[in-house]
Amino acid sequence: MGAVVSALVTASVAFAPGAAAADVQSKQWYLEPMQAEQMWKVSTGKGIKVAVIDSGVNSRTDSLKGQVLADEVPENVAYGATDDYDGHGTTMAELIAGTGASGGIRGLAPGAKIIPYRIQLEEQPEGEGKRKTATPAEALRAVAETDAQIVSMSFGVSAIYPEVEAAIKHVASKGKLLIAAVGNHGGEFIAYPAAYPYVLGVSSIDESSKVSDFAAYGNYVDLVAPGENIPAYCRPDFSTYCSDSQGTSQATAITAASAALIWSAHPDWTANQVTRALIDTAGRKWAKDKPTQKAGYGTIRPRVVLADPNYDAGDPYSDPLGKWNKKDGEKLVTEIAPSSAAPSPSATGASQGAGSTSADKAAGAGSKAETVSAESSDDSNTMWIALGAAAAVIVIGGAAFAVLRARRAR
Repeated sequence: MGAVVSALVTASVAFAPGAAAADVQSKQWYLEPMQAEQMWKVSTGKGIKVAVIDSGVNSRTDSLKGQVLADEVPENVAYGATDDYDGHGTTMAELIAGTGASGGIRGLAPGAKIIPYRIQLEEQPEGEGKRKTATPAEALRAVAETDAQIVSMSFGVSAIYPEVEAAIKHVASKGKLLIAAVGNHGGEFIAYPAAYPYVLGVSSIDESSKVSDFAAYGNYVDLVAPGENIPAYCRPDFSTYCSDSQGTSQATAITAASAALIWSAHPDWTANQVTRALIDTAGRKWAKDKPTQKAGYGTIRPRVVLADPNYDAGDPYSDPLGKWNKKDGEKLVTEIAPSSAAPSPSATGASQGAGSTSADKAAGAGSKAETVSAESSDDSNTMWIALGAAAAVIVIGGAAFAVLRARRAR
């Protein structure tokens, strides 16, 4: 498996970590409308481990000191896990669990911990290091045997690989929540792994809740989250943040952090319940059972769950995406023990996502998203797994696209 080109974001405004803390964190525009400070009074993501499968994670940045559990990476896939060759994986980790120390990015779930995985991606220089780096399937198989609850995947490929699909199913069977970027090519074709069953596919919105022009769309978009004008490392030496990076990668990391906040507040919940809570409370102005091709079930709003200590997330073992996840009658068997504590009952009116408050304007209501056309754009900042060009043409033009449209009829 090789990689399709993915450009690292360039930016016009840059800040050196430590030198302009207020400037960097002020660029995280989504924290205020998502009511991060209020959410952190209830949950910071403490006790939750997030596997970040990407270009590796630099555990030595000030914002990630003490946040990265490198010793918990299985030995067979540990090569280069904390040696990020272009900064992408480190940015995703900071967006999830960065402490903000010394002017670094402040993660949405600063109490969570990161388990880093480096996989073979196009940006990685060719050579022995790349050959020693794990493939996506190898990394996923390894994650399945760890106690990471959430798997964040800001990478994609336009073809189906049976070994990756099987690994995804195996990870899901262990009761883990898988979240992936849908892609940045601005067309009606969602990348894998976002398009695999049991994976939440995440697209991007801007400050006015419009779906990003660059975001891919189609039958596998499940949720949308902030993904434009987000701080990110723009040099692989980790000396500089750029303020205007964009991509469904960033939206995926922020969604993973949102899931960590919820799961930390409800540690007895299953992945199904966390997924259902994200879906039920998403900001939208359309029927929940009619997800749209650009915004899915709507914009993430973890604060709605955290604001209700008695929130009812439903059946622990009923897959909220089961209608779409089953293939040919197949049913996933999760290999986890039933929870001893049943969720408490609660009023469900707020969970339907009807209406919005002023705080939802930038990161809550999803209604404006449907007015935005998804024009073609540069393919920035979602990493792409490599494959041969001929194979890509064959699969995109044939069977893969038919399979892609079969899972969810809208």
